[in-house]
Amino acid sequence: MSRADGTTSVRSAINPGSYKLYSVEQNSQQQVDVLRDLQQTVDDLDFWKLDRLVGSDARILVPPTQQQAFQLLLDTQQLRHREIIPDFDSVQDEHLYSAKQSLRSKRLPLTKYLRYNEMVDYINNLARKYSDLMTVSEIGKSHEGRPIPSVTIRSPSSYGSRAARNNSQPVVFVDAGIHAREWAAPAEAMYLISELVENAAQHKDLLEGLTWVIVPIVNPDGYEYSHERERLWRKTRRPAGRNCYGIDGNRNYDFHWAEVGASAAPCAETYHGEHSFSEPETRAIRDELLRLKGRCKFYLSLHTYGEYLLYPWGWTDALPVGWEKIDAVAQVGARAIHDATGTTYTVGSSTNVLYAAAGGSDDYAFAVADVPIAITMELPGGGSAGFNPPPSRIEEIVKETFVGIRAMALEVAKNYN
Repeated sequence: MSRADGTTSVRSAINPGSYKLYSVEQNSQQQVDVLRDLQQTVDDLDFWKLDRLVGSDARILVPPTQQQAFQLLLDTQQLRHREIIPDFDSVQDEHLYSAKQSLRSKRLPLTKYLRYNEMVDYINNLARKYSDLMTVSEIGKSHEGRPIPSVTIRSPSSYGSRAARNNSQPVVFVDAGIHAREWAAPAEAMYLISELVENAAQHKDLLEGLTWVIVPIVNPDGYEYSHERERLWRKTRRPAGRNCYGIDGNRNYDFHWAEVGASAAPCAETYHGEHSFSEPETRAIRDELLRLKGRCKFYLSLHTYGEYLLYPWGWTDALPVGWEKIDAVAQVGARAIHDATGTTYTVGSSTNVLYAAAGGSDDYAFAVADVPIAITMELPGGGSAGFNPPPSRIEEIVKETFVGIRAMALEVAKNYN
C-alpha cells in the first residue's frame, strides 16, 4: 500500500472498495511456481507470507483494482483459497488506537506497541538506572533526522581491562524494525533489552561471556509513518523518484545488490534504491557491523512474520561455506521454542525456504563483515491479521521469541568463547 506520493492513509487509500487478505493453498510445486511468478511480476499485490514449501499457505493482500483479475487467476489455476479479511480497513482501528495509548509505567509494557519516542525514553531511563550494565549511543540519523539508538549491554564483571574487553568479548548484534510495518520486531528487541538488564540476575549466562549490541528501531521514520498514516508502510521515507517514497532497507546492502528479488521501480515495495547503501539507516547498520568486525560472532535481524529462522544465501539457492554451523545454531533456537511452546519454526537458507532476495543484511553481515553466524528471524504474526498481532498477543510473542534467542546466543557463546 506504499504507492504514489506516500501521503495517503489506509482508510483513504482503500475507498471505494476495500483491500482483501487472502489465504491461498500451495498444494503442488506448480502452484508454488505460479504464486512466485505473480510476486515477481505484479507490484500491486502485497505478499505478506510466501514460501517455497508445498503444503504451505500464502497470504496475499489484494487491492480493489486487482481483485477481479486475482480471482480469475485463482480459479484458472485451481488454487484453493479463502478470504480471511474481507475488509482490511475494518481491522485497523484496534491496533492504531492501542498504539496511541500513553506510556504510564516505567516498566516495559507488554500490552501496547511503543512509539519511537517512547522507546528512546525507555532505554535512556534504563541506562541511567543500570549504568553499570548498559549504555546508549547514537549510530546515525534517519532521513527525517531521528537518531537511531544502539544499546550495548555487558556484565559488570566483564569490564576488567578496557583493552581486553574490547578485543576479546564476543558480540551478539541484534537489529529490528528495518521494515516499518513489522511492529512485533521492535517489540521483541525492547523486551530483549529489558530482560537482559532488569532481570540480569536470571541471565548471567548470557552476560558473562557476551557483549550485546541491540538496535531496536532501525527505520524510525517508516515506523512512525506506519502508526500515523499508513499501517502497512514497509520502506524508509526518503523521496525516491517522482511521486514515490521509500527504499526497502533489506534490499539496500552492498552484497549482490540490485540482483534477484529486488525491484528497480521506485514505487515498488522491494525497491532497492538508486545505489547500495543509499539510505542513512542501512549505512548506520553497515558501520556498526564493520566497527565490530572480528568481534561480532552472531548477527540476528528480527522481522515478521512467519516462524522462520533463515540464513545465507538470500541471492542464490547455493549454500555458503560454513552454512552447517549457522544451521546448527538456528536448529538449537527452533528446538528450544518448540520445547517451550509447541511453536514450530522452519529452518533453512532464505532462498530455499522463502525466495531469492539479494541485498539483505544477513548476507552482508556474513560475507562482508565476517560474522560467522548470521540469521534472520521471522517472528509469529497475528493469525489471520498477519502484520497486525493484536496488543493482547505481544507478551506471548516476545516471551516465546526470547526463548529461541537465548538458546542461540548460548550456543554461540559455547563455540566462540
